[in-house]
Amino acid sequence: MGLGASMKETTLHHYRDPFVALLAEDQEIDLRGVIIMGSANDTPSKMLASTRTAQLIRSLAIDGAILSCNGFGNNHIDYTHLINQVGSAGIPFVAMSVCEAADFVVQNSYLSEVLPFYKSSNAKETGILGQNTVNNLDARKAIARLRMKMRQS
Repeated sequence: MGLGASMKETTLHHYRDPFVALLAEDQEIDLRGVIIMGSANDTPSKMLASTRTAQLIRSLAIDGAILSCNGFGNNHIDYTHLINQVGSAGIPFVAMSVCEAADFVVQNSYLSEVLPFYKSSNAKETGILGQNTVNNLDARKAIARLRMKMRQS
Protein backbone atom coordinates (compact mmCIF):
# COMPACT_ATOMS: atom_id res chain seq x y z
CA MET A 1 0.00 0.00 0.00
CA GLY A 2 1.45 3.35 -0.97
CA LEU A 3 1.79 6.42 1.16
CA GLY A 4 -0.52 9.34 0.57
CA ALA A 5 0.76 12.84 -0.04
CA SER A 6 -0.06 14.03 3.45
CA MET A 7 2.06 11.30 5.08
CA LYS A 8 5.11 11.77 2.91
CA GLU A 9 8.03 13.05 4.90
CA THR A 10 9.67 15.61 2.66
CA THR A 11 13.37 16.42 2.70
CA LEU A 12 12.55 19.50 4.73
CA HIS A 13 10.87 17.30 7.34
CA HIS A 14 13.97 15.07 7.52
CA TYR A 15 16.24 18.06 8.01
CA ARG A 16 13.96 19.38 10.75
CA ASP A 17 12.94 16.06 12.29
CA PRO A 18 11.36 16.85 15.67
CA PHE A 19 12.79 13.74 17.37
CA VAL A 20 16.35 14.53 16.36
CA ALA A 21 16.01 18.21 17.26
CA LEU A 22 14.52 17.51 20.71
CA LEU A 23 16.78 14.59 21.59
CA ALA A 24 19.91 16.48 20.53
CA GLU A 25 19.06 19.14 23.13
CA ASP A 26 17.94 16.71 25.85
CA GLN A 27 20.30 16.60 28.85
CA GLU A 28 18.86 13.33 30.18
CA ILE A 29 18.76 11.23 27.02
CA ASP A 30 21.87 10.51 24.95
CA LEU A 31 20.90 10.16 21.27
CA ARG A 32 22.93 7.23 19.88
CA GLY A 33 21.72 7.44 16.32
CA VAL A 34 18.95 7.06 13.79
CA ILE A 35 18.28 3.76 12.01
CA ILE A 36 16.32 3.94 8.77
CA MET A 37 14.72 0.68 7.71
CA GLY A 38 12.81 0.23 4.49
CA SER A 39 9.85 -2.10 4.09
CA ALA A 40 10.43 -5.00 1.70
CA ASN A 41 7.74 -6.40 -0.59
CA ASP A 42 7.80 -10.05 0.49
CA THR A 43 7.17 -11.35 4.00
CA PRO A 44 10.45 -13.31 4.44
CA SER A 45 12.45 -10.17 3.58
CA LYS A 46 10.25 -8.11 5.92
CA MET A 47 10.98 -10.53 8.78
CA LEU A 48 14.71 -10.55 8.02
CA ALA A 49 14.95 -6.75 7.89
CA SER A 50 13.04 -6.25 11.14
CA THR A 51 14.97 -9.04 12.92
CA ARG A 52 18.29 -7.53 11.83
CA THR A 53 17.18 -4.05 12.88
CA ALA A 54 16.22 -5.39 16.31
CA GLN A 55 19.62 -7.12 16.55
CA LEU A 56 21.30 -3.81 15.76
CA ILE A 57 19.25 -2.06 18.43
CA ARG A 58 20.20 -4.73 21.00
CA SER A 59 23.88 -4.55 20.02
CA LEU A 60 23.96 -0.82 20.74
CA ALA A 61 23.21 -1.57 24.41
CA ILE A 62 20.77 1.32 24.56
CA ASP A 63 18.46 2.14 27.45
CA GLY A 64 15.43 2.87 25.25
CA ALA A 65 14.21 3.37 21.70
CA ILE A 66 11.63 5.28 19.71
CA LEU A 67 10.28 3.26 16.79
CA SER A 68 8.30 4.98 14.05
CA CYS A 69 6.38 3.87 10.96
CA ASN A 70 4.78 6.17 8.41
CA GLY A 71 2.88 3.61 6.37
CA PHE A 72 -0.26 1.48 6.39
CA GLY A 73 -1.10 -2.13 5.69
CA ASN A 74 1.84 -4.30 4.69
CA ASN A 75 4.30 -1.85 6.28
CA HIS A 76 2.89 -2.92 9.62
CA ILE A 77 3.94 -6.56 9.10
CA ASP A 78 7.64 -5.84 9.56
CA TYR A 79 6.99 -2.95 11.95
CA THR A 80 4.95 -5.17 14.26
CA HIS A 81 7.69 -7.81 14.10
CA LEU A 82 10.30 -5.16 15.01
CA ILE A 83 8.17 -3.98 17.95
CA ASN A 84 7.85 -7.58 19.13
CA GLN A 85 11.60 -8.18 18.84
CA VAL A 86 12.50 -5.01 20.75
CA GLY A 87 9.84 -5.63 23.40
CA SER A 88 10.91 -9.25 23.84
CA ALA A 89 14.49 -8.06 24.39
CA GLY A 90 13.27 -6.00 27.35
CA ILE A 91 14.28 -2.67 25.81
CA PRO A 92 11.94 0.15 26.85
CA PHE A 93 10.42 1.69 23.74
CA VAL A 94 7.69 3.90 22.39
CA ALA A 95 6.28 3.14 18.95
CA MET A 96 4.77 5.76 16.65
CA SER A 97 2.36 5.06 13.82
CA VAL A 98 0.08 7.01 11.52
CA CYS A 99 -2.83 4.91 12.84
CA GLU A 100 -3.98 3.08 15.96
CA ALA A 101 -2.38 -0.31 16.61
CA ALA A 102 -5.85 -1.89 16.46
CA ASP A 103 -5.79 -1.10 12.72
CA PHE A 104 -2.52 -3.00 12.08
CA VAL A 105 -2.82 -6.02 9.77
CA VAL A 106 -1.01 -8.18 12.37
CA GLN A 107 -1.07 -7.98 16.16
CA ASN A 108 1.17 -8.81 19.13
CA SER A 109 1.27 -8.17 22.86
CA TYR A 110 3.57 -5.14 22.62
CA LEU A 111 1.29 -2.95 20.51
CA SER A 112 -0.14 -1.17 23.56
CA GLU A 113 2.95 1.04 23.30
CA VAL A 114 1.90 2.52 19.93
CA LEU A 115 1.11 6.24 19.83
CA PRO A 116 -0.79 7.33 16.70
CA PHE A 117 0.18 10.64 15.09
CA TYR A 118 -2.57 11.26 12.55
CA LYS A 119 -3.97 14.77 12.62
CA SER A 120 -7.61 14.38 11.60
CA SER A 121 -10.46 13.67 13.99
CA ASN A 122 -11.63 10.66 11.96
CA ALA A 123 -8.20 8.90 11.93
CA LYS A 124 -7.80 9.36 8.17
CA GLU A 125 -5.28 11.24 6.08
CA THR A 126 -6.07 14.92 5.67
CA GLY A 127 -4.60 15.14 2.17
CA ILE A 128 -2.42 18.12 3.10
CA LEU A 129 1.25 17.54 2.24
CA GLY A 130 3.33 16.82 5.31
CA GLN A 131 0.48 17.25 7.77
CA ASN A 132 0.25 13.63 8.92
CA THR A 133 3.84 13.29 10.05
CA VAL A 134 5.28 13.50 13.54
CA ASN A 135 5.34 17.09 14.77
CA ASN A 136 6.99 18.71 17.80
CA LEU A 137 4.10 17.89 20.15
CA ASP A 138 4.01 14.24 19.04
CA ALA A 139 7.76 13.96 19.60
CA ARG A 140 7.54 15.58 23.05
CA LYS A 141 4.82 13.11 24.10
CA ALA A 142 6.83 10.13 22.87
CA ILE A 143 10.05 11.31 24.53
CA ALA A 144 8.25 11.94 27.84
CA ARG A 145 6.69 8.47 27.69
CA LEU A 146 10.06 6.89 26.86
CA ARG A 147 11.73 8.77 29.70
CA MET A 148 9.11 7.38 32.13
CA LYS A 149 9.55 3.83 30.85
CA MET A 150 13.34 4.06 31.10
CA ARG A 151 13.10 5.20 34.72
CA GLN A 152 10.77 2.31 35.54
CA SER A 153 13.06 -0.34 34.07
